[in-house]
Amino acid sequence: MTQPAPAQQSWKPVIGLAIGLSALLSTMLIAFGLPAVTSGPSDVPIAIAAPEVVVDQITDALDDAQPGAFDVTVAPDEAAATAMILDRDIYGAFVVGPDGLTVDIASAASPAIAQLVTAVGQDAGAQLGADVVVNDIVPTSEDDPNAVGLSAGALPIALGGFIAGVATTLLVQGTGRRLAAVSAFAVIAGLAMTAILQFWFGTFTGSFWATAAAAMLGIVATSATVLGLESLLGRPGIVIAALAVVFLGNPLSGIATGPEMLPTPWGAIGQFLPPGATGTLLRNVAFFDGAAIGQPVAVLLCWLALGATLLVVSGLRPRRVAQPAVA
Repeated sequence: MTQPAPAQQSWKPVIGLAIGLSALLSTMLIAFGLPAVTSGPSDVPIAIAAPEVVVDQITDALDDAQPGAFDVTVAPDEAAATAMILDRDIYGAFVVGPDGLTVDIASAASPAIAQLVTAVGQDAGAQLGADVVVNDIVPTSEDDPNAVGLSAGALPIALGGFIAGVATTLLVQGTGRRLAAVSAFAVIAGLAMTAILQFWFGTFTGSFWATAAAAMLGIVATSATVLGLESLLGRPGIVIAALAVVFLGNPLSGIATGPEMLPTPWGAIGQFLPPGATGTLLRNVAFFDGAAIGQPVAVLLCWLALGATLLVVSGLRPRRVAQPAVA
């Protein structure tokens, strides 16, 4: 008996794969390269405490030097400006007094923005003919003055949460067991990463347990999101999670420089993705005693709730299909 000839394989999958991978690599290049190429200050919040005439002079000088770079708030005095820095409302302040110009910065908020504010303050002092004193209100640690450990830790958190979510879907069955697996991973990894950054690298200087709790929340939110999307959608869910966590979330996090240094509106968008929210939460807990943590905590809880909901829906779906029809 003659066997039927095998059907000729179509070239469409080959062409589609080549085009799809090329588009993916192009997206990666844009996501990682665009913030670096086009980065620059945009509406960086600062304060000025000075007589009204001097405030106008400094504001005009800032606008002439870098239009749109700063969002200026007038503070009644240096104490108020310092409080605004500690509350994470501003990155720095210019205070004009009898002894000259004091530039208050917070290098722990962003070493890059602290350097920018310092340079601009020195230029302003030269124009005013005043002596300039730089005061670092919230410095980074002596062991890691540029907070490199925090920037370097962002990618492991993003990739770790992503890998944990994918691995859990492959190795663990059952909704409860999967949630337990990513939760246990978040606790262990959060403690380990915080211990490395605080006791080995010397990056963090705040409460170890509070910082570890922030890391745990970031990791479990990321893992649960990946787990929920993959459980419900399969491979397309992994692609969506990779876009949100790695390809977009990581370069738009603004951890290394601050979201105000990224192109508008990408820096703000990055704060609503898991890596950006996690980085901001870690910074505010480790260096600012938990100031301004409301938004990043809310963002991470929303991602965690989304992942858990998708996972539960995925677990209930087979049961509904298996239920016999009522006669």
